[in-house]
Amino acid sequence: MISIIIPTFNEKKNINELVERILCSMPECEIIFVDDNSPDGTSNYIIDLMKDHSCIKLITRPEKTGLASAVTEGFKIAKYDTVCVMDADLSHPPEALPGMYKIISEGGADIVVGSRLVKGGGSTYWPWYRQLFSLAARLVAQPLTRVKDLTSGYFMFKKQIIEGITLNPIGFKICLEVLTKGKYDKVVEFPIVFVDRGKGKSKMGIKETLEYFKQVAQLYAANKRRNRS
Repeated sequence: MISIIIPTFNEKKNINELVERILCSMPECEIIFVDDNSPDGTSNYIIDLMKDHSCIKLITRPEKTGLASAVTEGFKIAKYDTVCVMDADLSHPPEALPGMYKIISEGGADIVVGSRLVKGGGSTYWPWYRQLFSLAARLVAQPLTRVKDLTSGYFMFKKQIIEGITLNPIGFKICLEVLTKGKYDKVVEFPIVFVDRGKGKSKMGIKETLEYFKQVAQLYAANKRRNRS
């Protein structure tokens, strides 16, 4: 059993298909949506779905305060020992959930990262400028972890690896934060094919880019302090 945490902002058009595909792939789970007061009525749509799906939970926040902080809010109410984070825009294939969970449940890893950069993984319909940013983002953070797809937003882990850890929820790459600060022995990259969103608008902008580089700088500083102690 896993808790799947999904931050949302203006994702109403994707929610129904996402829930259907998740429950088809992973029937025994809880789905925690964290919505930042979406103007398009995403939270109201989720509330309607909750009438037919008892596994769905919703946290509604009064304003848009970022993906990473939304995910950490989801961590607080997740009831299962294994948690998964994924996007709401259908870019992350729910069909990968069973394979990722199998590795975790059989003790093959403490963290499983949905990866575009291992054999069998890849991306489709991804604009060149987003590919360029992804490459630059990986290069600047590469010394922090051996994981190839360190900017992935699709990952699964045992909750115990962040117990007692202070996560700094800025930016949108919470996976990098967990990889850098978490207490774990083994991480595995599971191949996924990332599909650029078909409905809605990308949340990636200048603000999010600057927050990412701020996050990386803080992680380097935290690593330096730990090495000194």
